[in-house]
Amino acid sequence: MVIGPSTEGYRSGFCAFVGRPNAGKSTLTNALVGTKIVITSDKPQTTRRAVRGIVSRSDGQLIIVDTPGLHRPRTLLGQRLNDVVRATLADVDVIGFCVAADQKIGPGDRFIANELKQLPAPTIAIVTKTDLVSRSVVAEQLLAVSQLADYAEVVPVSAVAGDQVDLLADLLIARLPVGPQFYPDDVISDETIDSQIAELIREAALAGVRDELPHSIAVTVEEMRPREGRPDLLDVYATVHLERASQKPIMLGTSGRRLRDVGIQARQGIEALLQQRVHLDLHVAVMGEWQRDPKKLDRLGF
Repeated sequence: MVIGPSTEGYRSGFCAFVGRPNAGKSTLTNALVGTKIVITSDKPQTTRRAVRGIVSRSDGQLIIVDTPGLHRPRTLLGQRLNDVVRATLADVDVIGFCVAADQKIGPGDRFIANELKQLPAPTIAIVTKTDLVSRSVVAEQLLAVSQLADYAEVVPVSAVAGDQVDLLADLLIARLPVGPQFYPDDVISDETIDSQIAELIREAALAGVRDELPHSIAVTVEEMRPREGRPDLLDVYATVHLERASQKPIMLGTSGRRLRDVGIQARQGIEALLQQRVHLDLHVAVMGEWQRDPKKLDRLGF
């Protein structure tokens, strides 16, 4: 899709953010777009699909593809997430390699850096979460990242504090090809409403859970409809899928209290997204070992 003719000097194209899980990719995407389009959590494997965030400016349009964290897969889901990342990287104009300032360079970073060397798109190394450490630690991390490969730029940023986010946008847009914008100015994401609602519910469900449960949570929106006689109220019916029956009491909590808390938090996010009142009906179901079953993964949209 192309919106209107190109103008002289106007640039447009795609940028993929890649990095280890919890490298700050989603928070950075939200900061660049200027609003929340991707859920965030300190749990690994929070991002499970390539989500496009669209930054429209007078000099160009940057389409950011926030990808799942590249990792050593233990399940079929993990393999498919890695496939999403690699397919995305093969078809973008510039790559942002995110490395957290508060984590030492590790084998995962070196693995990703080596993979990026094989790709034709220029890579900008981004040291994220600089607000969490001292300036000296940031300087050490910048040097360590620079030694991984020959990058087009190495930039420290803090998405939370907003430090150097605009500079990063400038550097990314400067490496896009000249061309017309792909989306209207008022579009900030190509995610469907159902997908956004499901992700807001999953984000609420991830808060406070432990051990392997975060990996086992998936959410589907079953139905949305205005309540009869109440056009101002939208009824949303959704299912939280788990892998094992033993996980269900954890998600429900004592007397269902935890699930109610999840519903309250998610409803607030959904109402902010839709700008209307919502009644959220959550159901918990067990879909045995869905991360390893291709048919179940297909059903869940992976």
